[in-house]
Amino acid sequence: MTIGQDYNPPATTPASDKYDYVGWKKSVEQQPTGGEMLTGDPWKITSYPGGYDYYLNYYYKLKEEPDTPDPEVQCTVETGRELTDESPDPEVSAVIKADSRGNEAFDVLQGIPTSESLYGNVQAKEYLYKSKFVEHKGVCTYNITVSQHYDQKWTEMDGPPDANGKPTSQQHTDSKDVSKQYKVERPYSYWTVEGLEVYDIKEADLINYAFAGSGIKIMPTDYSPPIYSHMAMGQYTPAPAVDVTNPPKAAGKDVPDEDFQSDAEKAIDKVKVQNDSLIFNGTVVMNSMVSQESAPTPGQIPEPQQISRDVLYSTGNVIPISKTNKKDQPSSGTIYYDLMPVNVGGGADKSFPIYGINSVTVHTPVVNYSSITDDQAHNQKTVPNRQRAALILERPFTVRIPTSGQHVNYPGYGNRDYAKYFRTKQVRFPFDVYNESRTQFIPKDTWIDIPVNQLDTTFYLPVWVDEGDYQVYFRSIAENAPNDYEEQWEPDANLDLAHHIATDEVSVEVIGRLYDFEITDIADYNWETVFRTNLGSSQPRGLSYWIGQNGIDGDPRGNREPFSLSIHPGSNPLPGYKNVAIKTGYHFKFDFKTKGNMFGALDGIRITPTFYYVPKSGGAGFPVDLYYRTNSQPFVKIGSEEDQVHRYVILNDRLRNVPEEELEDTASYKYDHDGTGGFATKAQYEENYIDKYTKQKTPVGGYSLLLLPEQLRTLIGPKSNLPVSVDPQRANAAIQKWYGEYSLPADPYVVQAGTHLAEYGRTHGGLDEKSPIFLKDGYIIVNFNIETIQEGNLNAPHLQYIHAPMMAQFNRSQWQMEGFESQVSDPFGHLFKLNQGDVVFYHADQSSRDDFSAQVPQ
Repeated sequence: MTIGQDYNPPATTPASDKYDYVGWKKSVEQQPTGGEMLTGDPWKITSYPGGYDYYLNYYYKLKEEPDTPDPEVQCTVETGRELTDESPDPEVSAVIKADSRGNEAFDVLQGIPTSESLYGNVQAKEYLYKSKFVEHKGVCTYNITVSQHYDQKWTEMDGPPDANGKPTSQQHTDSKDVSKQYKVERPYSYWTVEGLEVYDIKEADLINYAFAGSGIKIMPTDYSPPIYSHMAMGQYTPAPAVDVTNPPKAAGKDVPDEDFQSDAEKAIDKVKVQNDSLIFNGTVVMNSMVSQESAPTPGQIPEPQQISRDVLYSTGNVIPISKTNKKDQPSSGTIYYDLMPVNVGGGADKSFPIYGINSVTVHTPVVNYSSITDDQAHNQKTVPNRQRAALILERPFTVRIPTSGQHVNYPGYGNRDYAKYFRTKQVRFPFDVYNESRTQFIPKDTWIDIPVNQLDTTFYLPVWVDEGDYQVYFRSIAENAPNDYEEQWEPDANLDLAHHIATDEVSVEVIGRLYDFEITDIADYNWETVFRTNLGSSQPRGLSYWIGQNGIDGDPRGNREPFSLSIHPGSNPLPGYKNVAIKTGYHFKFDFKTKGNMFGALDGIRITPTFYYVPKSGGAGFPVDLYYRTNSQPFVKIGSEEDQVHRYVILNDRLRNVPEEELEDTASYKYDHDGTGGFATKAQYEENYIDKYTKQKTPVGGYSLLLLPEQLRTLIGPKSNLPVSVDPQRANAAIQKWYGEYSLPADPYVVQAGTHLAEYGRTHGGLDEKSPIFLKDGYIIVNFNIETIQEGNLNAPHLQYIHAPMMAQFNRSQWQMEGFESQVSDPFGHLFKLNQGDVVFYHADQSSRDDFSAQVPQ
């Protein structure tokens, strides 16, 4: 036998017409020797699976010679009782539920996601049947001849006379045969199967939208059809007609007239009868044993029972992701029964609809509870918006799109991880971004796919993005979303199954930076060759004093000591100058950078100097007030109404060494954005800007306050490797460099802060420059508080170099991040404690005026 092939062995016709086919037996182990004989065609084998042999025996019997009708026997035949029975209703029911049976993960009436599996379970009767048993009955009538021989013997007085002449008696003998005809009747009855239909289960179909192909076919598993056999054996056999010859009897002269009916009755046996044979699942329904006169009344086919729950059971039916969400999808079904081969009177295969199957709701859940890192540690805003996540220009930020969270409280839903049901998750920024490694540029308003199982994704914020408030949008798309899903969204979770997208949005604020403060030159002759290649030269050495040894984000900058702030005794690297600070009256040049929207005409920088005094022996400085002399007033307090000294800065100063490229780029931007200034060409404008405009004096304030305007700003943002969609000038304008300088009066008077000079003079017999109230044996520390001003709004400074509230939560500031050291020492080992913002030490007892008469020490 070949695996996979179908076999359908029919009952064979005997080679000789002297034989009749009776039935068959099978075995999968050896030639069948016992067991019940089955009638009809052998069962067919569908798709032979292999693993066993198949033995089949056919059985035949010799045909009986037809009996010659006995003319002395006349039998009547008529139909008697009819016994009908049937079990036509499969009593079928079905359910469609979530796997696994008995431990269903979902209530399909409320919802089940795609990618989850369903089971279908059908319950029905194990078989159906219909039967008709008919009684056959009649009377066989016999005409029986009963013969009786009589031996007669009698005496008559007809003999010779005796002596008296009287007749004498004489013995007579004779014989006589008497034959009489009698009618003998023998009733009979037996049963035959006149109708037999048995149906076994073929399969069941369940229909629902949630199934692949909208339906499943369930074939029986471990199902045993009924085993039954029927043999047409119903018949009657009359006893043979037999004449009766009684034993001779003695009789007299007259033979008696006897009734021999009883002798005739005794001579005829009862009719032999036999039912058809019907055995069903081991129960003898119709007994075919040979009986006399009346065969046993048949019983009933056993009532079918419900199949076990595993017979018509199909599990693991995964709901395809092509199935969009739909509520209360109706179910239907059909069960099929096949007419079994052994039948009487035929029949046809049957099918029955399955009613009352539960509906199924497909609801694929997604959630979206997204967030963005709040870069508080780098947020330099004066008044931070705590309702928005801070995104800092040219810094990475991370979005988190979890796949877990609260959904509807149906079984299987609730607060859990729903990654299994995501097609993708996406984020869209209203501004340009790069990926974390900055190898991929992503234009604004682009939906960005994020791998479903990736919780966090880091992006990088380009410097050209405008500062301000934005909304970042997120969406989680269910795996079964249709092509037109764009409008099918719902915040947080798609609780309404009409939606296939869960969305979220996060409020963010893009914020710039204030950083990289450095001192690039000191006008004091003692410091000239620290910054210049030679005395009197404008050629810079490229050295500068930074806040510390770190860059904008705390990474090593590369500078070494002593090139960090504050500039103090010990900062000068020249031989013989290690104990010098700066003489009063000399200015120092500085610059620093900003990022963001600080390229407007009214944008600027506010620097508020404050002053501290520290003895040469070291220690912590204390606040002091500074005074200076004018032609009209002997003591003018810095910061008072009388303090009217105005300071000026020239951007393109010979010793400032502003790179020409910066000036050119700035001029180009101003020409294109601020107006042509009356020049016919950009080249003319740039020439005038570099050669004239930037060499003019720009007022910046006085001793107590510096306001650096846009005239002291250059644009130094990126110009190469820009995405094609980015405006190169906007990118170049995104980073700004600000230039300034500051000095103390040449002969300042230093007193402890809050000292009332007039009161001192009144109580001490006057006041002059030699009064002991003035502090001289130490250093004046200049401290800068640096703030950015946007659009000229002095009442709302934008960024803070030192006093940023959010950074303060981390006990840090931008000043600290760049490597600020809280104490320094001079060459003699004196320790000086510093405050953030301390930039330089001035000698309290040395002035620039001294250089006009004194020699510079060698």
